[in-house]
Amino acid sequence: MRRAGAFLLAMLVGACSVGPDYQRPPAETPAAYKENAGWKPAEPKAAASSQPWWSIYDDPVLDGLERQVTVSNQNLKAVEAAYRQAVAIVAENRAGYFPSLGIDPAMTRSKPSTGSFGGGRIRNDFSLPVDASWVIDVWGQVRRTVESATATAQADAAQLAAARLSAESTLAQDYLQLRINDAQRQLLEATVAAYTRQLRITRNKYVAGNAAKSDMAQAQATLENARSQMVALGVARAQLEHAIAVLVGKPPAAFALTPIPAPLALQVPVVPAGVPSTLLERNPTVAQAERQMAAANAQIGVAVAGYFPTLTLTGSYGVASTMLDTLLHASSVTWSFGPQIAANVFNGGLTTAKVAAARAAYDEAVANYRQAVLTSFQGVEDNLAALKVLQDQAKVQDAAVAAASEAERLILNQYRAGTVDYTSVVTVETTALGDRQTALNVLQSRLNASVLLVENLGGGWRAAELPDRSLAVPPPGFPPEAETKESR
Repeated sequence: MRRAGAFLLAMLVGACSVGPDYQRPPAETPAAYKENAGWKPAEPKAAASSQPWWSIYDDPVLDGLERQVTVSNQNLKAVEAAYRQAVAIVAENRAGYFPSLGIDPAMTRSKPSTGSFGGGRIRNDFSLPVDASWVIDVWGQVRRTVESATATAQADAAQLAAARLSAESTLAQDYLQLRINDAQRQLLEATVAAYTRQLRITRNKYVAGNAAKSDMAQAQATLENARSQMVALGVARAQLEHAIAVLVGKPPAAFALTPIPAPLALQVPVVPAGVPSTLLERNPTVAQAERQMAAANAQIGVAVAGYFPTLTLTGSYGVASTMLDTLLHASSVTWSFGPQIAANVFNGGLTTAKVAAARAAYDEAVANYRQAVLTSFQGVEDNLAALKVLQDQAKVQDAAVAAASEAERLILNQYRAGTVDYTSVVTVETTALGDRQTALNVLQSRLNASVLLVENLGGGWRAAELPDRSLAVPPPGFPPEAETKESR
């Protein structure tokens, strides 16, 4: 017995976690963003430390909508539930650290055959055993399993942050596009009013014999074309409104956004991109891939532990008697204790195959992580380039709008004076309307690129916000579990 105890103590003292300890593999990181070189954004702006990222757009309606996403968006509720499930799995695996205890009281009444020992007398047996079993984690299989589950839960927390940021970004894009749609409608309403006045002037000139009937037909056609464009905007606006309703967790029938009453006054604030090395800690999608890599690394240790024997301590203590009134007497006490070692001598290469599969899964996770890093860099570069080019295009387009407006004013005065024909009026009005619409489209593209850049940069998120190894708190920005019970 002493030898067994000494052997057990030696195994416990020498307990270790087999398999490789996790070290984050390097990923190629440039020193600076290529598209950021030599560019000065027209409206650089970053959200205050206590404010969410969308505050840079200074729109109270957008602010109110964004705050509903975390509370009401059903896709986010599903991802948040998956995170809580992952946390529960960590607790489930941590149970392997501890022994299991069970109680199994029993009473049997039996009668053997008359030819057997006891002469066929009825026999009562009473027992009240307490059984214990403890698989000693000598090789760290449980520890590696918990390590993997914890990293998986952290990956799910990063996925939750990425899903929230994606929903917020989509909402911002839809909302800003809807406001551009409202601005397009205001432009077309003003255009219809101007074309209506022009048709009236042309009709008066025709009645006075100073204009051809074709001029009046052209004026009517130009007016109806502008009206048609204005009506067509309603389809896109309705669809954008419906999309926003779903993002904030409401049925489209119960949601509406009032059109803006005044001309659009949106600026394009550009968040400073910083240096690429910080992106690895700011982008939740990259953080998710990194934690998945850590989980896969721990699974190698779980598989390698299969090469080694398992040590199980079992014990039982209880009482047993054929008489109920003597069940609790000292003479009825029974107990047993002993270690058990089990090892696979041959399993047809199963353990080797599991180790190979775990190493391959880790290599896959490393490749996915490095690809996520590259994709995040690409997203930042793409939107920096878009913002830089579109800023220059906006300046050129504003100049085109100013020139077209001046040309429109001059041609209309000349037409009223009778020095040019109506074809010149139609041409200049069409050009002016097209330039104004293009200017709004450029503004929409700039706003979209601005939102996407914020998303690529993580929206103010940091990897330090991931839950620690205790996983005792919900991920930042989400209500506690009690607030999600309404959906159960």
